[in-house]
Amino acid sequence: MKFSPMNIKAQEFTKTMRGYDVEEVRAFLERLSNEMGNILQENDSVKKELIELRDEITEYKKIEKNLQDTLLKAQETSSKSLETTKKQTGVMIKEAELKASQIIENAKGNAIEIKNAVNHLREERDLIISKLKAIVNSQSNLLEVKVEQAGKESENPSKSDSQKDFDVDVDGIVDKL
Repeated sequence: MKFSPMNIKAQEFTKTMRGYDVEEVRAFLERLSNEMGNILQENDSVKKELIELRDEITEYKKIEKNLQDTLLKAQETSSKSLETTKKQTGVMIKEAELKASQIIENAKGNAIEIKNAVNHLREERDLIISKLKAIVNSQSNLLEVKVEQAGKESENPSKSDSQKDFDVDVDGIVDKL
């Protein structure tokens, strides 16, 4: 049989001649009943609190699980992001190296073209200089011939003086050009 405060209060004892004092027993049962009531109320309160705390623990465990999942996802995302960044950086470096080598190759090609152009211009200059020398020499020879013919015709005694006046420095003329 379960005890309750009402059962304790309602408990009846048989009366005997030498039995216990009824008032004393009733007072004791009253105190016992009140104490039992308090204990049962406290027990109910503790049970409710236990249920609430268990619910809270369950919620906290769910929150903890969510936080752990979120942390793992963040770590995975961070790792993936880091790997992606490393790959992108590697690709960018390779592209930069490729562009740099292309720029260097273009510069070398341009340098070779410029060098060839300079050599071609030097060759043209040398050709023009030699043509000019030839022209100046031929003109100088023609002039000398004409001076000689003019000198023979006039039979002038200062023939050697006029030839000295027409001596042409072809190299000096070309250097001035």
